[in-house]
Amino acid sequence: MNSFGLNAYVFISALLFAFGFIGVLLRKNTLVIYMCLELMLIASTIALVAFSRFNGTLDGSVFVFFILTIAAAEVAVGLAIIVALFRKRHTIAVEELNALKH
Repeated sequence: MNSFGLNAYVFISALLFAFGFIGVLLRKNTLVIYMCLELMLIASTIALVAFSRFNGTLDGSVFVFFILTIAAAEVAVGLAIIVALFRKRHTIAVEELNALKH
């Protein structure tokens, strides 16, 4: 069984978080931005589980449980907002969604 060190998990977590952050900054599609936000949440949960495992406690796993619970609620609300915007404006491009103008 090959066991990776804490540095490998933190590196993967930081890499995923950076990809998500860059995706949020550069993308124009609201669905892609939403997926990048979820990628950032998953990256933080990987780091929490890694720190929890290497410290020998369950604190990080408890935080992960709450993060995933909040992420599930976020998915329901976020997708409902995106669908409502698409029905009203017929687009999901960020630069065309100026809610205060119409």
